[in-house]
Amino acid sequence: MMDGAMEKNSSDEVFELPPGFRFHPTDEELITHYLSQKVLDNCFCALAIGEVDLNKCEPWDLPWRAKMGEKEWYFFCVRDRKYPTGLRTNRATCAGYWKATGKDKEIYREKTLIGMKKTLVFYKGRAPKGEKTNWVIHEYRLEDPYSLQNTSKRAMVNPVSYNSFTLLFTS
Repeated sequence: MMDGAMEKNSSDEVFELPPGFRFHPTDEELITHYLSQKVLDNCFCALAIGEVDLNKCEPWDLPWRAKMGEKEWYFFCVRDRKYPTGLRTNRATCAGYWKATGKDKEIYREKTLIGMKKTLVFYKGRAPKGEKTNWVIHEYRLEDPYSLQNTSKRAMVNPVSYNSFTLLFTS
């Protein structure tokens, strides 16, 4: 991103970024300042984080849906379940699917586990014969023990909703 660059989001809103500005939060900051706020308040929006339905959007369309950024984009995403009563997440799109790779990374605030980070790679086609691409996302989710503890709004949150949203970071 260039210093003093103009950034345009999908609603054609233009943001003038001050010289040297970068949105580069840590994993802990993404969980505590953004994802937890989104779970508490569905209407919460962040200047640098868009919203996307990952199942209705191909990875090459993500840059056009981002609020800002040239090579890195952040999105809130409602988690889609593969089966109505199941726990498995649906990660299929029309053109392919996102496949988890590696081990989930635990995210701590001090010594408390607050969230998890999962890395996914996009494959064109259908499993098991999909063709691996260079598209990678990092999916952040709240961890149950953290589920909004130390917040006055905790009692107003549906106990299941903490796991309804994920935060995606694409690079």
